[in-house]
Amino acid sequence: MASRPDRPVVLSCQGIERSFGGLRALKGVSLEVREGEILGLVGPNGSGKTTMVNVVTGFYPPQGGRITLYGDDVTGLAPHRVAQRRVARTFQNLALFKGMSVLDNILIGRHVHMRPSALGALFYWWWAEREELAHRRVVEDVIEFMQLQDIRDEPVEVIPLGLQKRVELARALVSEPRFLILDEPMAGMNQEEKEYIARFILDAREARGVTILIIEHHMDVVTAICDHVVVLSYGEIIAEGPPAEAIAHPSVVSAYLGERAAKRQRGGAAA
Repeated sequence: MASRPDRPVVLSCQGIERSFGGLRALKGVSLEVREGEILGLVGPNGSGKTTMVNVVTGFYPPQGGRITLYGDDVTGLAPHRVAQRRVARTFQNLALFKGMSVLDNILIGRHVHMRPSALGALFYWWWAEREELAHRRVVEDVIEFMQLQDIRDEPVEVIPLGLQKRVELARALVSEPRFLILDEPMAGMNQEEKEYIARFILDAREARGVTILIIEHHMDVVTAICDHVVVLSYGEIIAEGPPAEAIAHPSVVSAYLGERAAKRQRGGAAA
């Protein structure tokens, strides 16, 4: 891959602030995601990772700082307006619709491209049917890409967690995003399921030209698929850089293990 500075900036966050009552969840966070890369946003629980994603996607307006997407200022924009700029996301907790099939759950991801109207419904066979068929072609393509053909008609709640996570990723991909945000896509998975999802994430980047920001706690995954890593702790960036380098930073080791354990680890390495 080309060096990071040579890539156009997709997302730029400058000095982002966000508080909840007396808790400062984000303290002047600045980061960039560059075109075609997979950026890992990592840190201990409560470090502000999901808050940062919620600010970027418009769920929480920032209380300070500026956000640009492809050079356009999107600071404080409503979530549906952000989505219309070809941004898609998955959630830390599964947000699938029980009682609906895998196919119907994925089809919902096309909502940003749908143009419903009373007139279209009235003249369905001449107008709306063509639109619906076009949407279904995109959905079927993604179902094949994500290897979900065998369960496409199954109720989503009866399939295993690993497949549910794959369905959620498929739903994000059918919106045809240029920028994809994944919030802990491998939480609760076994090793085989993690490897499957990691492969699909890499394939989405390569085959569909998607730029990706991923929140993940599995450091083996982060080092395997991410090009650049930003580490948060208590709402502040404590390290960033190539995955192995950033994760091994003393501040990161201390944040995850505690200062005493980090000192013991450093002492053991020195010995």
